[in-house]
Parts: sequence; C-alpha cells; structure tokens
Amino acid sequence: MKIKLYIEGGGDSHLQDTEFRAAWAAFFEKAGLRALRKMPATFRGGGRAQTFDAYCTAVKNRRPDELPLLLVDSEDLVATGPSAWKHLKTRDGWSKPAGAGNHDAFLMITCMETWFVADRASLKQFFHGCWRNQSLPQWPQLEVVEKTKIFRALDQATAACGTRRYSKGKVSFDLLQSIDPAVVERACPAAKVLLERLRTI
Repeated sequence: MKIKLYIEGGGDSHLQDTEFRAAWAAFFEKAGLRALRKMPATFRGGGRAQTFDAYCTAVKNRRPDELPLLLVDSEDLVATGPSAWKHLKTRDGWSKPAGAGNHDAFLMITCMETWFVADRASLKQFFHGCWRNQSLPQWPQLEVVEKTKIFRALDQATAACGTRRYSKGKVSFDLLQSIDPAVVERACPAAKVLLERLRTI
C-alpha cells in the first residue's frame, strides 16, 4: 500500500518543497517508519484550504494500492473525544470526502510548533547559546495550549538568535529534522495517533 500524506504548510517555492519533503522524511525515518517499510510519500499542501482540496482530489482519483491521508493543524483547541473529521467539520466546514476513511484525517494540536515545544532538549541543542529556556513555560499538557501562546513562547525563547530566530521556512524545516518523534508522541497524543496509524497500515 502506497501511503500519500497531504500536509499543510511548506511555502510556495521549489526549494521549500525540497526542504519540506526532506524534513518530514527525516522525522518519519526517526520514528521507525523506514525500518518498517511504512514511509509515506509526503505532499506539500501549502495553504490550509489548498491542502484539503489536494487531499480530496487524491481521494477521488485514488488507485487500489494507494491510501491518501490528511495532516493539518487543528488551529484551535480540540474538544475531548471528537474525531479529527468532526473537528474539521466544526471549525472549517470540511466534510469527509466520499471514499475517505473515518480515521484518515490527522491533526497537529494545535500546530506543528507544539511538536517542537514537546522536545525541549532538542530545542536547546538546536538553538544552542542563544536559546532562552526560561521563556518556554513548562506546560503539563501541550495539546490544551493555544497556538498564540506556543508561537509567542518560541519567539521569546529565540529572540537572541538573530537569523536563527524561530520562523516558518528553513528554520522550521531544520528543526523538524532535529526533534525526537518518541518524545513528541509521548507529549502529544495526536502525534501518537498519526504515527501508530502509519506503523500499522
């Protein structure tokens, strides 16, 4: 089965597409998917709506040996219990396309940066001497922290890092390759749901 994972973000240039794919490939390889021969083919969706549209097209045109999956930020906090599809219907008005499975949509709650914050040790090593550890709160449950607070904390913690200050693009791609998936899935249940699904397909 060929897994085709449509992921929100990644910018709009060819270079960013290359960096995006390399970063996600590194993350999934570290999560053990290559060893299991379960590496997904990742597709840079760009904007949120664009990602969903690309996913819907893939579902409509899927071949018998393909499984399209969707991965987007939740953006907002997710109520306890509901599926990813229910959240996306409530927040974005997106309906599960015909032919898609009930467990084919996944969320980064509330954003990919939450995964970065989960691995404080990798953040400290990545940003090295300019990292301000005291600016990153010790949140006991990361998936109940609003997106604005995550971004503000990263901005403050890397304020002295100059061109290495946290931002979308190259820095975020490099950081995705640096974090430890095992640490992320321990801190972020939604990440564990995604990785466990990929491992068992």
